[in-house]
Amino acid sequence: MTTGHLRRRKLTAKLGHVDTIAMPASVDVDPTLNIISMLLRRLGKEPDDTAFEVQRKEGTWEPVSVRQFDQDVVSVAKGLIALGVGIGDRVAIMSRTSYDWAVLDYAIWSAGAVSVPIYETSSVEQAQWICSDAGVSAAFAETAAHGLILEAVRGQAPELRQIWQLNQGAIDALREVGAAVTDAEVTDRRQAAQGKDLATIIYTSGTTGKPKGTELTHGHFVRLTDNTQFDESATSLVPVIAQKGCRTLLFLPLAHVFARFIQVVGVSSSTIIGHCPDVKNLVPALGTFKPTYLLAVPRVLEKVYNAAEQKASSGLKLKIFRWSAKVAIVYSRALDTKRGPSWWLKAQHRIAGKLVYGSLREAMGGQTKYAVSGGAPLGERLGHFYRGIGLMVLEGYGLTETTAPIIVNRLNRQKIGSVGLPFPGCSAKIAEDGEILLKGINVFDQYHNNPAATAEALRGGWFHTGDMGYLDDDGYLFITGRKKELIVTAGGKNVAPAILEDRLRGHPLVSQVVVVGDGRPFIGALVTLDEEMLPGWLTNHGKTPMPLAQAREDPDVWASLERAVTRTNQAVSRAESIRKFVILETDFTELNGYLTPSLKVKRGQVLRDFAGQIDDLYGTHGDTGELRIRDKKRRR
Repeated sequence: MTTGHLRRRKLTAKLGHVDTIAMPASVDVDPTLNIISMLLRRLGKEPDDTAFEVQRKEGTWEPVSVRQFDQDVVSVAKGLIALGVGIGDRVAIMSRTSYDWAVLDYAIWSAGAVSVPIYETSSVEQAQWICSDAGVSAAFAETAAHGLILEAVRGQAPELRQIWQLNQGAIDALREVGAAVTDAEVTDRRQAAQGKDLATIIYTSGTTGKPKGTELTHGHFVRLTDNTQFDESATSLVPVIAQKGCRTLLFLPLAHVFARFIQVVGVSSSTIIGHCPDVKNLVPALGTFKPTYLLAVPRVLEKVYNAAEQKASSGLKLKIFRWSAKVAIVYSRALDTKRGPSWWLKAQHRIAGKLVYGSLREAMGGQTKYAVSGGAPLGERLGHFYRGIGLMVLEGYGLTETTAPIIVNRLNRQKIGSVGLPFPGCSAKIAEDGEILLKGINVFDQYHNNPAATAEALRGGWFHTGDMGYLDDDGYLFITGRKKELIVTAGGKNVAPAILEDRLRGHPLVSQVVVVGDGRPFIGALVTLDEEMLPGWLTNHGKTPMPLAQAREDPDVWASLERAVTRTNQAVSRAESIRKFVILETDFTELNGYLTPSLKVKRGQVLRDFAGQIDDLYGTHGDTGELRIRDKKRRR
């Protein structure tokens, strides 16, 4: 990377240092452009190219051209206009990820309105807050269940007048009622918004308190999209996500800004997009759609690895898998050295490729070369494993407030373990207390109806993320945890729980981990078991099937987790290590309120609801005999 593409300064002060890295913008963007302008630009250049492929039945994907997509969008936009949706009105979408979601999003923008996503897993209370706070006047519900939720909030969201149900023919009905609206009216509406105008209000999934409505403008999306697809630098992501031949299957919620941004990039560039509404059908969908890149969160990549290891069963097959995994990791690490892999390592890598890697890549469609991962740290081990088998995982970092990615590893500038370098037009700084501060072309301007939260988040021209991290000598950002989650033990030791949680969660039996110890004499952990992985683990270890309640009492399960904790503790000092842990009776899910829709643990909720178990962990309540708490110094 040349100095023309990277500016970095390091300021030293008596109390520490502040590191800053800035990337200049790749292109200047016309401030009058909006998101629809990018669709029309592609329509003018390649109207007959495929924009989407829609799965009409299992295994069969029907191409949708740019022209057809635009026609679908316009016909729905006409229906919205005919039914009274005005410029600036808020229209909500409560649905799973699908082609219809894409059509509705662009139709809302084409009508001059503002789209407001609602997670399809949201409760009545959550939907009510979003609809009332955003002033939603109309909403789309995918199913009857979603419709009931939205109907239930009408009384507390007085502006909500219309609810359309997708599985009852809402889109066809809108097309019919909008037939009398002219093309000229839609054209006028499409030109009404400029870059400074509001495009969407996305409510953060939030691990604490009520979600905040992040206002993102058309300009935020346009500037980030164009600086992605027209970046001609050596670190460009164009070959990964924005050139002809790129294909991606979206399965993460489009209500989340990550998938939403990728969809906007895909529609604006030459990418072909498919959708998988139900992750239970993801594996067969990958096999027939054959994406070249995927969006993923670390938990998905962990499960893919654990499932592959479990599938290897035991005996020779398991030994071959573990040997192959080790070769992949060593091979990937060698790629980062001056000498590169030795001839002997290359030979082992070729053998492992024939025995293991090919089948793993085939399970992801056979053509997947890249994955873009965010939401939580992936960890070096898995990063090297996937690169070693031929799937480059580009870890990145972003928030709803940054229109998704603001920092990411690049195709030719990857540093595994980091989240990479800033996007063009973006900057990062580390405050004296270690907090990550951001600014750039895609950073939001304000929270909706919440000036106090806006003032707290945007200070001195920088967005204060609440995340902690550091920049290395090459300017790569490393995340160490959340500022508010920093644990201070009774002995005064500061402990960032993320590294312990991420490592321990890599065990195939572990679903979730919450590290505790604030104000306590040592570090402990709450652990939940993965019900999906349990049967295979028991079989591979020669044990008879048993329910989850019995498994959390099983000595072999405990012994395996103790070994995992020992390996996890190798990453930290003894003062930071997990000394005791407890296996909880229940997992953390969206349904029971302990996970956000983006699969982040609501730590505060967990700490409140499991306070008794935490006290038992430290002996505060004495030994009740109700929990199996193990001290790492003991052995059965």
